[in-house]
Amino acid sequence: MISKLSELIEIARNKPMRRIAVAAAADEEVLRALKEAVGLQIVHPILVGNKREIEDIARSINFDLKGIETIDHDESASVSAEIAVSLVKKGEADILMKGFLSTSELLKAVLDKNNGIRTTQVLSHVAFMESPYYHKLLGLTDVAMNIAPDLDTKAHIIRNAVEASRRLGTDNPKVAVVAAVETVNQKMEATVHAAKLRDMNREGTLTDCIVEGPLALDIAIDKQAALHKGIDNAVAGDSDIILVPDIEAGNILYKALNFLGGAKSAAIVMGASVPIVLTSRADDERSKLLSIALAAVIR
Repeated sequence: MISKLSELIEIARNKPMRRIAVAAAADEEVLRALKEAVGLQIVHPILVGNKREIEDIARSINFDLKGIETIDHDESASVSAEIAVSLVKKGEADILMKGFLSTSELLKAVLDKNNGIRTTQVLSHVAFMESPYYHKLLGLTDVAMNIAPDLDTKAHIIRNAVEASRRLGTDNPKVAVVAAVETVNQKMEATVHAAKLRDMNREGTLTDCIVEGPLALDIAIDKQAALHKGIDNAVAGDSDIILVPDIEAGNILYKALNFLGGAKSAAIVMGASVPIVLTSRADDERSKLLSIALAAVIR
């Protein structure tokens, strides 16, 4: 398992260059990240959208588009998403990236029954965090896609995150299903789900990982806190992946780590035939670059 997100760039540079289809590519932050990724020879973009607007932005940031294909159209962003997804479906792109359009517009094209690229029952977002206060990279899921996942959806979210973690070199990753407390309380659905997911893992329904829960966040990431509370298992204090109860808890934790905790992050959406780079406008340029590199490595 890599220990620093910067290693993603070196690994990606040593792989064949990936083709990345960018829907509604007329977005300055996205093009800045792509400019750096192209300079590092990580990806070769296919830009979909209004060619004049894309070229104007590229010119303003000194991004030379010579040799980079642009598929020009003046229709809606949803059409741009359909074109980008079709490039993936035809095998002409290895990664899909969101540009200047809503997540719902992109996902509508991804999930289309006839022309989409979903391969599993659930699409889910997984972020890998590099925190100065944790001894290794920490996967965090799902902070951006599934609003209030039920038990079955959470099992799929775990599978997607485990697959991403395994592709980064962690065999049998340790998954902490977090809640507010470590005991099952029927009034707290997160604790009930956590116990059931742990049992599914022990029964062999959830494989290729070690699942424990419910665990409070401090127990999941701090061994001394776990021992102080009398909890001693393989996951406590050494988690590779944190499964959050819902999108609100996940989104708050993700942003707290980034904006208050000094963490760096790279994130993708799993569950489609290729990784999807779906960064937030609040993510900085470095995070966007690292997310592109993550997608290139995962692919």
